Amino acid sequence: MPMLRPAETLDESTGEFPTGDAAPPPRVVVTFDGLTHPGKVRENNEDHFLVARLSKSMHVCKTSLPGDGKTTPAEEEGYLVIVADGMGGVAAGERASALAVESVEQFVQNTLKWFLHLDGAEEHQLVSELRQGLERADRTIIDLARMNPALHGMGTTLTMAYSVGTDLFIVHAGDSRAYLFRDGELEQLTTDHTLVQALVDGGAISPADARRHPRRHVVTNVIGGPSPGVDVEIHKLVLRDGDVLLICTDGLTEPVNDAAIAEVLTQHRNPHDACNRLVERALSGGGPDNVTAAVLRYQVDL
Repeated sequence: MPMLRPAETLDESTGEFPTGDAAPPPRVVVTFDGLTHPGKVRENNEDHFLVARLSKSMHVCKTSLPGDGKTTPAEEEGYLVIVADGMGGVAAGERASALAVESVEQFVQNTLKWFLHLDGAEEHQLVSELRQGLERADRTIIDLARMNPALHGMGTTLTMAYSVGTDLFIVHAGDSRAYLFRDGELEQLTTDHTLVQALVDGGAISPADARRHPRRHVVTNVIGGPSPGVDVEIHKLVLRDGDVLLICTDGLTEPVNDAAIAEVLTQHRNPHDACNRLVERALSGGGPDNVTAAVLRYQVDL
């Protein structure tokens, strides 16, 4: 079987990713969809997601040349995907995930210099800004919870994908997941920030035991939560033609294993069909939690 090229992880000592040789940017066509469902057990849905296309344009207000009022879009586009799974009493989890998605959305729109070509210092700046986006969402939720005691402790996972051209960044906190499906192989890009994963990493239990562990839902790193501060995990990789990105909540990965997810992505090339089938598989597996899936397929023309 072909081996997946591992995602490049941020070097915390330098704040940079390994750099590659410069080349003319390829054209990237992205098809996508997202779907969320409350599941079969919970009455409300504490998951939220967003898929956005980022584009810049120039509007000609006045000119001596023909073209007053003309708006010209740039060829290059960016894509933003966010999946959040809230937690907290009553409706607090639903509110926390909504606030986090909205906060990051506004940050990207108003602050992130997404259109920069990612070389050297510019890439370092982008990584810093992506981290700031999650940190700002953390402060937003903490501040609101302080003003309303009924919301104390509310928090949310948040997994985000941001791409321009073939550069893909994954920004993550919690136990929602990002997967890369490439050449028939499924790779989990993110680490579960959970108590059980820490036990697995420490050798105390096996991965098989983790799926049945009674405390497998204890998340150790979230946006918001009982105290301020979030540990932001960031990865970068270069997209290839035919790559598929899946971002999902544990409402999918709990009842549907990786092999079944890979089977769905193999059989359903259309992201709309893939999202529907993934949610159907989660529901047929009992639908024990809210389930959300966002699927993006990348066509890279060199």
